[in-house]
Amino acid sequence: MLYKRIIKNIALIIVLAFLLHGCKVLNPSKMFETPKNYEYEGFNQEVKEYLIRPYDKLSVRMYTNDGISLIDVQKGGAAAANMSNVIPYPVDAEGFVKLPTLGKIKVEGMSIPETELMLEERYSKYYQKPYVLVSVTNKRVVMFTSGSTGGTVLEMENEKFTLVEALAQAGGIDDFSKAYQIKLLRGDLSDPKVYMYNISSVEDMKKANLVLQANDVIYVEKRPKYVARTLTEMLPYVTILNTLILVFVTVTSFQ
Repeated sequence: MLYKRIIKNIALIIVLAFLLHGCKVLNPSKMFETPKNYEYEGFNQEVKEYLIRPYDKLSVRMYTNDGISLIDVQKGGAAAANMSNVIPYPVDAEGFVKLPTLGKIKVEGMSIPETELMLEERYSKYYQKPYVLVSVTNKRVVMFTSGSTGGTVLEMENEKFTLVEALAQAGGIDDFSKAYQIKLLRGDLSDPKVYMYNISSVEDMKKANLVLQANDVIYVEKRPKYVARTLTEMLPYVTILNTLILVFVTVTSFQ
């Protein structure tokens, strides 16, 4: 009776210690967890192009006379500029960029074509038939494709770089990841907007194939291996239990 009581108490202590850790033990690497019944942001299907945001860095090139003469905006009007020597103009926290001649211009929320057209109109007061080329030089997204174990930083290759393109460039989704649970964090990471997307079917993919913005964080939920993790975590406790049983049996056998 004493033997059974000791074994029972030891086993109970081990189970209680394990349960106190809960899911943190079974899935300790999980990131960006949201509370139950969290209300995710809705998908705006009207956003089809990249929109300029605070902290973007812009390259601005301008031609006059419909492209006959090159004016380098970065050098305040010097001709025949070196196209490879690009100095980016940062967009500040309020969404303004400061450009030569024009000063501070609001560009937040504008697409690249809208920004080019607006700058052409502004520069037409100073130059003949200006032609402006704008690009964002710091566009990248952070991708976790298998929980927290497959992190990578992707350069956005075009102005309409989509979620599906990013997943493909990162190597796709493996057998242990959830195509129906993809989180996207956007904006200031101290208070980000969080979206949840499902690309497990064609219909769901149509809704999720959105245009990414610079510094988006994409996290593909990983399917936890509960059985393997449980066995791994329980192994040290089982070893201790077996050792105690062996000691107890050895001691009682000499009595």
